[in-house]
Amino acid sequence: MSPRSPSVNQELRRRSRERILQATVDLVGERGYEATTLGDIAARAGSARGLVSYYFPGKRQLLQSAVHRLMHRTLAAALEREPRTEDGPELLARAIDAVLGLAGDHPVLMRTHMAGILQAEGFVRCPEQQRLAALLRDTVARAGSADPDTDYPLLRAQLMGTVFALLLPGAPMPLAPLRAELFQRYGLAWERGMPPDGAPPGGMSLMVRTASGDAAARVAPDQSSSP
Repeated sequence: MSPRSPSVNQELRRRSRERILQATVDLVGERGYEATTLGDIAARAGSARGLVSYYFPGKRQLLQSAVHRLMHRTLAAALEREPRTEDGPELLARAIDAVLGLAGDHPVLMRTHMAGILQAEGFVRCPEQQRLAALLRDTVARAGSADPDTDYPLLRAQLMGTVFALLLPGAPMPLAPLRAELFQRYGLAWERGMPPDGAPPGGMSLMVRTASGDAAARVAPDQSSSP
């Protein structure tokens, strides 16, 4: 049997790494962080235990890479969903909703991820995080930012803070007012993206836009339709 080519070996390594990352998402979401071992992850991924340690220096680093991969895939799917669009504000709204939606869809995973970032290891810069950063930065640029290198980290920090507020044990905040605050900050109409319940919360203003996408005025929402 002839030896495998470098490109085949590279693809096999990529697939193996992907299986490990997906197994991490699944198991931590099911069992929690402490109850999930690297051996469990290797078994779920169909990989040798040593291969997990070869790719990742520790469980915290593995978890962050796994969550960044999930965030990247979720964000990419939201930006590409039908109806397809090149409208910058709509893409930004979809991006915000995609990230906030992860708090509701994967609360255990996202809470564990946020806790890990605040610990000694801090924020892990890995290939998955870099792909996520590039996609979110591009979205900020397409939304009209004149300085995406400055605006992207600010948006990232605001999204992280909002996810934290949604998942705070014992005192979580509801999604609607947090989303409304973010949308107002970026001049986005409430109905863009994937709005919860289809209407802004009572007392929040709704950004009305002209056909060109420029902000025209702020008006109070229809109180009869407010939740």
